[in-house]
Amino acid sequence: MQENKTPDASSKIEKLVDKARNGDGDAFGRLYDMHVDRVYRHIYYRVNSNADAEDLTQQVFIKAWQAIGRYKKTASPFLAWLIRICHNLVIDFYRAKKSEIYMDFDIVATKPETDPEHIAEANFNRQQMRQVINKLHGDQQQVILMKFIEDFSYSEIATALGKSEGNIRVILYRGLAKLKTIMEKAQQ
Repeated sequence: MQENKTPDASSKIEKLVDKARNGDGDAFGRLYDMHVDRVYRHIYYRVNSNADAEDLTQQVFIKAWQAIGRYKKTASPFLAWLIRICHNLVIDFYRAKKSEIYMDFDIVATKPETDPEHIAEANFNRQQMRQVINKLHGDQQQVILMKFIEDFSYSEIATALGKSEGNIRVILYRGLAKLKTIMEKAQQ
């Protein structure tokens, strides 16, 4: 959740948040422009549907606009606050669907291969990884995705999920151990 960590970027975001808290719609619009792609991607990994991700992204920003007056900049960075709203909406989304699958996502390849054999192998490996990750419970799925797919820091994950960094490290450790066990059983 790497909001530009430069003092200028953080200060710019804080100023925009302050203006938005005072009812400045243009300032909130600029915050939207700065964060919409990150919010959309975060949601899309969990719902695996463009239409649902677009709807939920819109709901995140509507809820954020409605609650901007309650945002406390000392509590968490603005993006972490948005991700927390995302997390809650995705949970509500799946509860409404009464689905047991918390997320279904594609792991994005970092280097596109042109060799058909490599493409087929990569697709098979992504499908296997998706199936293994879907066997983990929600917090483990969420933390592994945020850490390894979205490259969030421990503190950013902790803030977004409302947990301590130590708790996030434990969830990650247990999730990785469970992934290893599942993968070893699959290879037997």
